[in-house]
Amino acid sequence: MFASLSKKPLWLNILVALAIVALLVFLFFNSLAFFTKHDQVIAVPNVVGKSFDAAKESLEKEGFDVVIQDSVYRDTAKALAVVKQFPEADASVKVNRTIYLTVNRAIPPDVVMPNLIGMSIRNATLVLKQFGLKMGDTSYKPDFAKNSVLSQEVKGVKVEPGTKLPMGTAVSIVLGSGLSNVDMAVPDLVGLTYKDATSMLDGTGINFGATVLDPDVKDTSGAYIYRQSPDHLTVDYRPNRIRSGQMIDIWLSTAKPVRDSTRKQPATTPEENNY
Repeated sequence: MFASLSKKPLWLNILVALAIVALLVFLFFNSLAFFTKHDQVIAVPNVVGKSFDAAKESLEKEGFDVVIQDSVYRDTAKALAVVKQFPEADASVKVNRTIYLTVNRAIPPDVVMPNLIGMSIRNATLVLKQFGLKMGDTSYKPDFAKNSVLSQEVKGVKVEPGTKLPMGTAVSIVLGSGLSNVDMAVPDLVGLTYKDATSMLDGTGINFGATVLDPDVKDTSGAYIYRQSPDHLTVDYRPNRIRSGQMIDIWLSTAKPVRDSTRKQPATTPEENNY
C-alpha cells in the first residue's frame, strides 16, 4: 500500500490525507449527539414535599442522578422531606442530569433563647423570629410596665436568656397590664420567709421590688422578712393601700423578727432586738 502511494504524485497523497481527516472529523461530531444524547431532553418532575427516599426513587426512575445539596429545618415540613430542588420542577434538561435536593432535618438544631424582658410584644415577636423561635401564648399580669414583657416561658416554666432550645419552639410571654384601678391593703409580710411571702402575693398582682439581703443570708427562700416598704400600717396605724402591679421592697435576715404584741407597729429589725 505504501509502495503504491509513493508512486503517486505528492499532491494526490495530500488530497487523500485531507479526505481521511475530514471523514474522521465528520464522524466525530456526528457521534457526539449519540454519546451526549444532545437531542434527548426531559422535564424534571416535581419532588418538593416528598420524602427523600420517594423523591430519589422517582428521579432515578427517569434517569437522573440525585445528590443532597443541603439540609435546613422547617417546622412546617415533615422530617427528611424535600423542601427545594435544582433544577426546578418542569425544567427541560438532558437525560442523566444531576438533580440537587435540599431536605428538611429530622432533628431541629438548638438555638439560644434571647432576653425579651422589657420589650414590647412587637419587638419580642421580631427577636424570636430572628432566633428561629415562635411566639406562643400571651397573658397579662398587673404591673406598672404596661405592655412590656415581664416573663418568658416554655410550657409554663420560665426560661432564662442563653438557654438552648430546639429551633421552632413556641415561647409564651407574660405582659404587664398596667396598674389596677382597685387598691387593697398592703399585706403584712414581716416575719414571713421569702418563700411564704411569695406564696401570699401569688395572684394579687403585687411583686417584690428591691430585695436587700443581710450579709449572713445565703438561702433567700428560707430567709425572714424583717422590714418592708411600703409598710403594712401607716404612722397612725391605718392600713396602707396598694394596687396590683405595684411592688414591695423587702429586707431579709436569717433571724426571725420578734413582734411586740402590745404595740400596733411593725416588728423591729433583728439588730434593734439586740439592744
